Amino acid sequence: MASASARHILVDTEEQCQELKQQIENGSDFAEVAKEHSSCPSGRSGGDLGEFGPGQMVKEFDEVVFSGELNTVHGPVQTQFGYHLLEITERSD
Repeated sequence: MASASARHILVDTEEQCQELKQQIENGSDFAEVAKEHSSCPSGRSGGDLGEFGPGQMVKEFDEVVFSGELNTVHGPVQTQFGYHLLEITERSD
């Protein structure tokens, strides 16, 4: 059974998502940016979502998490909750 671990940052606008992505790509720490800006309760733990399998997260998450490159910031990914930056930290098939 496939599984993955990821962390994310949730914000209200695509523009803010792009700005935060740029900060991380310029050297800011993903976990610190999540703690400061994410509106998800997981932000307090650096955006960590733990380990999960296909279908446990919304469809848009699954598409990125189970196909995207590891240790790369993906996004903005839009869901019904807002805009996300996703970083896949582990994945197994």
